[in-house]
Amino acid sequence: MKTYNWISNSPEETNAFAEKLASFLQPGDVLLLEGDLGAGKTTFTKGIAKGLGIKRTVNSPTFTIIKEYQGRIPLYHMDVYRLEDTFEDLGFDEYFDGDGVTIVEWAHLIEDQLPTEYLKINLHHAGNDRRELMLEPVGKRYVLLCEEILS
Repeated sequence: MKTYNWISNSPEETNAFAEKLASFLQPGDVLLLEGDLGAGKTTFTKGIAKGLGIKRTVNSPTFTIIKEYQGRIPLYHMDVYRLEDTFEDLGFDEYFDGDGVTIVEWAHLIEDQLPTEYLKINLHHAGNDRRELMLEPVGKRYVLLCEEILS
């Protein structure tokens, strides 16, 4: 599997990168965000939301699990960190196959529920405000997406 790496020197750069990515997203796209606490998953999601034209304040849905936002296309933001065995009842596939973009934080916790194609983005601390983003596309659509945004 090919991976693509990008370095962000600040939260603003992370936000701008995500906003650029959002301009290429389509209904049904799924982004998986992994990384340490404080690595920038919510900052990244805020950039996606801005790029989708969402005006509402975006924050992590840690306790609600799923938040929905309306923009150019809907954004479904999931944080599955606190889930245990209850996830089967939440109907994730309806979001993944829906009319919006789905972002899943801590997606490895619901691996059995994930679609077969997605863009996994690992965010890692790289000193101070620097972050390394490693993009792992699964499926042709996401490979082309990575090549487009990183060219």
